[in-house]
Amino acid sequence: MEKQIGSPERAIYHDKDRVIRPLNPWSETIHRLLDHLHTHGVAGCPRFIGVDGEQEVLSYIDGETYNYPLSGAIASHHALTSAASLLRQLHDASASFLSSNSEHQHQWMLPAQAPQEVICHGDFAPYNVALKGEVVSGVFDFDTAHPGPRVWDLAYAVYCWAPFKTDPMDALGTLSAQIERAKAFCDAYGASAAQCQMLVEMMIKRLAALVAFMQAEADAGNEQFKADIAQGHHLSYLADIDYLKQHQQIITLGLLTGK
Repeated sequence: MEKQIGSPERAIYHDKDRVIRPLNPWSETIHRLLDHLHTHGVAGCPRFIGVDGEQEVLSYIDGETYNYPLSGAIASHHALTSAASLLRQLHDASASFLSSNSEHQHQWMLPAQAPQEVICHGDFAPYNVALKGEVVSGVFDFDTAHPGPRVWDLAYAVYCWAPFKTDPMDALGTLSAQIERAKAFCDAYGASAAQCQMLVEMMIKRLAALVAFMQAEADAGNEQFKADIAQGHHLSYLADIDYLKQHQQIITLGLLTGK
């Protein structure tokens, strides 16, 4: 059994074809979601195997994993467009989750957003996918999943994959290159002109909600978020909000090209 990440009391382990993770208050809901996704044809996400004491057991998503700065296979066009296609598949399969599980109480880590069209992954970023070659073969870490509109999840995914980030460690390419990547992601997802029109504004709202969530968790005594705030992690999101506001018009025009 190999320790992967986390503090000793919240460690995550990879053991052959399984992942063992600490249970969270929302885990039961996520387990039902994963079962629903597999039932509706999504193979590229973990399977819920069972609960062992205070830990959940999930299937391991095989493939190469990456983080920022994006380079190599994760920065390729194929990775970008295959990620978008997988996000669309997740959204389409999750659209019936709430109605199919109406008899259950649902608990989520992040607050639900209206309209509740799909179950958003909540953190569909390059560090939460697995690649085989240059193709995204799966996505994991559904802790941040929550109901919301498609464009809410799409906006954060585009922000992460373009990426519209200002930190030198996270940034990739010029603004023009970022817009090209964002458009390629939206096209591969099948985003409508209306979704593209509101995408930048939704990115800004999503990042503002993330900063507010971080601050609220820190104020409530969450040690991880207290450390994140103390280290200024939220400041990069605020800088990215300013970047998006500054370039909102040109980004939107680029996304709408050909629509």
